[in-house]
Formats: sequence, structure tokens, C-alpha cells
Amino acid sequence: MANFWTSNYAGVTLLTIGEVLVVVVPLLLAIAYLTYAERKVLALSQLRKGPNVVGPFGLFQPFADGLKLLLKETVVPSGANRLVFVVAPIVTFTLSLLAWAVIPFDAKFVIANINVGILYLFAISSLGVYGIIMAGWASNSRYAFLGALRSAAQMVSYEVAIGFVLVTVLLCAGSLNLSTIVMAQRTVWFAAPLLPMFIIFFISGLAETNRLPFDLPEGETEIVAGYFVEYSAMTFALFYLGEYGNMILISGMTSILFLGGWLPPFQVVPFTWIPGPVWFAAKTAFVLFCFLWVRATFPRFRYDQLMRLGWKVFLPFSLFWLVLTAGVLTAAGWLPVR
Repeated sequence: MANFWTSNYAGVTLLTIGEVLVVVVPLLLAIAYLTYAERKVLALSQLRKGPNVVGPFGLFQPFADGLKLLLKETVVPSGANRLVFVVAPIVTFTLSLLAWAVIPFDAKFVIANINVGILYLFAISSLGVYGIIMAGWASNSRYAFLGALRSAAQMVSYEVAIGFVLVTVLLCAGSLNLSTIVMAQRTVWFAAPLLPMFIIFFISGLAETNRLPFDLPEGETEIVAGYFVEYSAMTFALFYLGEYGNMILISGMTSILFLGGWLPPFQVVPFTWIPGPVWFAAKTAFVLFCFLWVRATFPRFRYDQLMRLGWKVFLPFSLFWLVLTAGVLTAAGWLPVR
């Protein structure tokens, strides 16, 4: 009997490791090529070519950049806390991967189909600020510390609005399970009835990932690249990989919460012939393109404008729309019962 349980446990472990690799390896490739896609989109917006030398159409550029950073020397400032300094980028990058444990790519393809998946996502995304705070404090630099404080204030401000958006989606779906939220959008994607919340979630995602026009923690003109100003080589690269990983995560969450996840736009042939993961990847890619498009289009906000938008616009409006949604669902008898 002991051998049976041991072999069964080993089989489950190997299956889980296989699922993790199936998710993580393509994700790492997506992160690498997102840097390439960003440079191409920006080049297209600015009427230039972008990467086009390393490999056909410049497709080997991400690997060349990674190899260059891998071979460079990692410099740790003499006054820095060495342990925290090295751990901070690892924490940032690791958290951007951990969240994918509950992301459903299809009705039957998810590593951990837990009933509180959306709370897990919210918790993991909230922890991302710790890597930035650790980096700013451990660097023993006023510029880095100021950038870390900026980022912490920014992320906390917009997480409040994101929280109200998530609660609104939960009211419509009647579940914390991400697969159930996707299946609740078989008739209509939540982006249509919850359009203002969809817009708030997308803009808050820009602020949450420190992307333009909200990349104030990296303000080059006044705080010299912010919280990672003292980093070099692979420790520097891990911050960027974490940032791009979080971009893909926010895009995936947007697809699941508002764009029907793996569901096709119409439940008719030939849309139903396309596999669910392909639809999910296409929707995530579209949201990522919007991230890059915004960077190429909008100028950077001032910090007071950033805080005003989060606390005085998004927070009261998202709370109002949450109450309005609850009232409409209750009055019409549409409130889901599980």
C-alpha cells in the first residue's frame, strides 16, 4: 500500500511539474519577444525600422540582449545591503510567474483551478511592491529610495480601484473562480455592460505595472531611473523581465475578466473551430498591443496628476459603478446564486 501511495504521489508530482513547464517556458519566450514587439511597435509609430540586424527581421535580438546582460558584471554598491539587494529582483520576477498558477487557458487547462483564484491573483499582484521597496532601500541611494516610495504609493493607489473593479465582476459572475467567470460570459462579454470598469481596469493596469504614461517611479529627469538605478547585468534584467511578465499577466486578467477568456466572440462556425488557448492568446496579445500603443502615444503624467486620477476620479467612480451594478442586478433579479 505504501508503494502505491508513493508511486501515485510521484505521478501527480511529475504531472504538475509538466504542467508548470508547459506554462512557464512559453511565458518566458513571450516575455523575451514582448521586448522585441515593443521596439517594433514604437519604431512603427515613429516611422523607423526597429530591430532588423540580429537574425532574420531582427528576431534574435531578445537573445542577443539577454546574452549581453548575462555576460556583464553584477556590481553591488559598497554601502548596499548585499542580501536584500540581490533578492529584490528575484522576488519581482518570481511573483510575475507565480500568478499564472490559477490562470485558465481553456476549460480544462489550468494548473490550479481553485475557488478563490481571483483573490490569489489580487494577493500576488499586491506583493509585487515588496520587490521594488526592497530594491530601493537596499541600494542605499536617495534616488533609488525615492523611486521605490513613488512606486509603492502609486501601486497602492490604483490597487484600491482595481479591487472595486474585481468586486463588480464577481457580482456579475457570482463566483471567485476564474473559469466560472469566463463561462459567465458565454452570452455577452463583461466588457460591454461594464465598459467604464473595463477602461478603469486597463488604465489602472498601466499604473500597476509602472508603464507610460505612469512610469514615474523611473523618472529619468529627476530621480535617474528610480528604484533600480544601482542595478546592472542580470539583476537589472530581472526587473525588466518582471515588468514585462506583469504586463502579460494584466493582459491575461483583462482577457479573463472582460473579454471572455478562451471563449470565441461568436458561438458559430468557424469561430468554434479555433482552440480556446488560441483565442486567449489572441485577446492577451491585443491588450498588450494597447499597452505598447499607449506608450507610443501619451506623454508622462505629473505625480500630482497621477495621484488625483487614482484617488479623486477612479476610486469614487468605481465605487459608484459597483453600487449601481449591485442595484441593477438586484432590482432585475439577475444576481447570480451559487
